[in-house]
Amino acid sequence: MPATWDAPVDSPDDARPVSRGPGSGGWAATLAVTAVAAALRLWHLGRPNELLFDETYYAKHAWSMWLFGWVRSFPEDADARIVEGTTRGPQVFEADPTLIVHPELGKWLIALGEGAFGMDSFGWRISSAVAGTLMVLLMVRFVRRITGSTAIGAFAGLLLALDGMALVLSRLALLDIFVAFFLLAAIYCLVRERESRQLRLAARLDAHAGRGLGPLRGLLLRPWLLAAGAMFGASLACKWSNIFALAAFGLLVWAWDALARRRAGVRWAWAKSLLLDAGPAALQLVGAAAVVYVLSWTGWLIHAEEFEQAFRNTQYGADWGAYLDRDAQGFLPELQQSLRSLWNYHQDVYTFHRDFLDDATHTYQSNPWGWLVLERPVGIDAQLDIQPGDQGCTAPEGSDCLRQVLLLGTPAVWWAGCAAALSSLWFALVKRDWRDGIVVVGVLATWLPWLPYADRPVFSFYAINSLPFLVLALALAARRIIAPSAASVRRRRIGAAVVGVYVALVIANAVWLWPIWTDQLVTHDEWLRRIWFDSWI
Repeated sequence: MPATWDAPVDSPDDARPVSRGPGSGGWAATLAVTAVAAALRLWHLGRPNELLFDETYYAKHAWSMWLFGWVRSFPEDADARIVEGTTRGPQVFEADPTLIVHPELGKWLIALGEGAFGMDSFGWRISSAVAGTLMVLLMVRFVRRITGSTAIGAFAGLLLALDGMALVLSRLALLDIFVAFFLLAAIYCLVRERESRQLRLAARLDAHAGRGLGPLRGLLLRPWLLAAGAMFGASLACKWSNIFALAAFGLLVWAWDALARRRAGVRWAWAKSLLLDAGPAALQLVGAAAVVYVLSWTGWLIHAEEFEQAFRNTQYGADWGAYLDRDAQGFLPELQQSLRSLWNYHQDVYTFHRDFLDDATHTYQSNPWGWLVLERPVGIDAQLDIQPGDQGCTAPEGSDCLRQVLLLGTPAVWWAGCAAALSSLWFALVKRDWRDGIVVVGVLATWLPWLPYADRPVFSFYAINSLPFLVLALALAARRIIAPSAASVRRRRIGAAVVGVYVALVIANAVWLWPIWTDQLVTHDEWLRRIWFDSWI
């Protein structure tokens, strides 16, 4: 029985229900895959002991927020001072605030690690490692829930655990792993919302049989939708990029509502869903996101005066306004003034992104058209020209060794994931499988919005938000290969063998690329064998 757009959440291809119980077997597999992910992400996490790539911004901003509650400027040599162990005082901090061009939640999460373990390379990376590990755990549970298979859930989690882009981002103090984690959490909540919605609609239809009223009213409060909105808000509170995903999945929720009503026998289901569902759903989804987003700026709001003094007249926009000439008295007037200043600050940040990056360039910027096929990875760090005998280098005379951290996805995951996503497009449009609809909406909403910015310094690792949907596409494809409807035992065994060979290929691919993901010492020839295309250099 096909899992159509208006089918219940627990109706996978073979019509076996998803397990809803505590399921020790399911959790055993989940924790086993999560342990693999944790081991890979925590192994020598503090190496190299440098502020790499944009860690120079986020790790230092986080440390300033931890110490002062707001982001101070730093002297030019602050990175070297911090690596040497000087983490406080005028050698590291200046008195004035600095303009931060991304929201604060991701930096607060980085700050938790720094506060717990100290301002060193392990401390500023540990929160990313935790988020990346939890993302794998969530991937297992998410896929298991919508396919009904613990094995397929573990398969999906293992792919995510072994992907190089997810791995390297989990080992750096950047914001993107938090953005992707909260996005996946939001989609998981939406799936739970879809399930809850359908069960409640069915119950009301039964209770009002023959009267036609059940599906039309009384379903306003939707806790899982509120939770999804909160997760979207947390993602946006790390970076703004998933605002398009919020809009796209909001429309998908409306489609699910309308199709559920139609399945329940309601006439004019789309129009009635637009009138009765869309408004309350948008209020809860977008409203919860907005509340969480604003709350994430609490530290900024408390210290708004510092930013008002520094940025009321900036190069990014007009004067913030004469309201700053008056000293607000009382909690509510001060809150109102701080929120108004926060709005002006957002306008400045938006203007910076819109107008001040057009002429900027970066060695590792890339065209979004090539992101999903890994056309241009990002070189995070490289130590070159290590001579034979130094640091254990075994290169022959006349050659040398090097260390590199290359932010490159696992080709066996991404390339196969693109093919699987194309198959999901067919299953979504022709077979009307709601799970493949998640893939299609997710990939398009996280990738297409970047295409107009191909001539600006944008980077391939922004596609980390698309990765969970590519993995979901692979999981759905694997389930169809292993267990198509009415398949014989022999056919299922052949399918399982095919999927097993693919998993082995992913493992081999990850093992092969591991040295250039994790700063391992390799000879120049060994490095070249791992650099498959000129664009990877």
